[in-house]
Amino acid sequence: MRMRNKYRKPTTFHCNAGSRCSLSAVVWSLVGCLLMLHLYSLVCHKDGVGGDIQLRMSHHPLFRELEEVEEENIQIPPPRGKRSPRAAKRRPKRTTTLIDEFLDESSSLRHIFFPDMKTAIDPMNEARNNSFYYSPGRIWLDTEGYPIQAHGGGILYDEKSRTYYWYGEYKDGPTYHAHKKGAARVDIIGVGCYSSKDLWMWKNEGIVLAAEETNETHDLHKSNVLERPKVIYNEMTGKYVMWMHIDDANYTKASVGVAISDSPTGPFDYLYSKQPHGFDSRDMTLFKDDDGVAYLIYSSEDNSELHVGPLNQDYLDVTRVMRRILVGQHREAPALFKHQGTYYMITSGCTGWAPNEALAHAAESILGPWETMGNPCIGGNKIFGLTTFFAQSTFVIPLPGLPGSFIFMADRWNPADLRDSRYVWLPLTVGGAADGPLEYNFGFPLWSRVSIYWHKRWRLPYGWIGKK
Repeated sequence: MRMRNKYRKPTTFHCNAGSRCSLSAVVWSLVGCLLMLHLYSLVCHKDGVGGDIQLRMSHHPLFRELEEVEEENIQIPPPRGKRSPRAAKRRPKRTTTLIDEFLDESSSLRHIFFPDMKTAIDPMNEARNNSFYYSPGRIWLDTEGYPIQAHGGGILYDEKSRTYYWYGEYKDGPTYHAHKKGAARVDIIGVGCYSSKDLWMWKNEGIVLAAEETNETHDLHKSNVLERPKVIYNEMTGKYVMWMHIDDANYTKASVGVAISDSPTGPFDYLYSKQPHGFDSRDMTLFKDDDGVAYLIYSSEDNSELHVGPLNQDYLDVTRVMRRILVGQHREAPALFKHQGTYYMITSGCTGWAPNEALAHAAESILGPWETMGNPCIGGNKIFGLTTFFAQSTFVIPLPGLPGSFIFMADRWNPADLRDSRYVWLPLTVGGAADGPLEYNFGFPLWSRVSIYWHKRWRLPYGWIGKK
């Protein structure tokens, strides 16, 4: 119990010297001004327009609906068999977790994480009142009725054709291990491409960058690794440029690969691979800024940090400029986006195919410094939040006409059968009060909250469809 100190002298201010009182007054005035500025920034977040937009967003019926997240109550089944008391005493059994059940291909909960074909999203056959609904984790069919194969992917909006293009790993092959301790893998087939006008109904445009079948020394030989392809358009050259993670079966090459095309639907011509800036590169992404400057962001130094640097004018190589960010934080799967002049990024931890906790980061400059804001995942249950809804980030899609609103793209990996990995698309919003409490964010700038909301089923407003 805390006791009052009866011998404590009362606090007094001695003003024998007028200058001392004046100095105190100035100091407290400055403190008051800073507090007022801080509170103002919480409301407006850098400018008056931003605050007004966020206020309007919070009262929009769509956003109110999306923020009413769903909860999940998944019961872990009892152990399959009983052990003798002697065996239990010799080796106590660890409590089974929901992550264990997710990774166990024979789990009785398998259908929850990987629903079968009966529940597939088929845009060609959905009744009208079921149209445009995203169902995270369910099989997603293209316009021909086949499961979409675009894992670790990204989205390009092509201004000329007013069409969205989704590029990703085409993993329609058997899963195996290159060696006993090797990671689960699928032989390279190539990069798949799908086109859409509404981000929901996708037409298969074929494999736009194919594997090399015979030349074993080629980067794209089927025995190697091609991951996380991203495509951007270069207005100066008129070329579509693809960057991707290139590796060998043992993940020792750790490089980026570059390919170009005259068309968003390919074919893409493979140019070369390299270790950017002389460093190993694994999970990577591209970001094209408003001024046309493009950046490469990649996990490096054995995934202990991220590197970011601008590409040259034709987007075919990096420049000498590079900054290390999130040093020592062991983050991968970066997905960048921008809102009202601030750069945001979602990253994943490094746990192989096992799901882990996403983190949101923010920066005034894409070259840093970057600050970590915390876990953006909301809804489901505690384990859903700590596993990024059993998925891993790959891209964030901006939605023109809906300020502060995005689609978070993630992959729900199925290491037992990688071709059956699923897509988790969820609403992401930027807005509202800063993520940190007042006493920890006294300095500037203050970052708006980044939120990813869990829904078993959700959709964008009809008025947005086709809007660009």
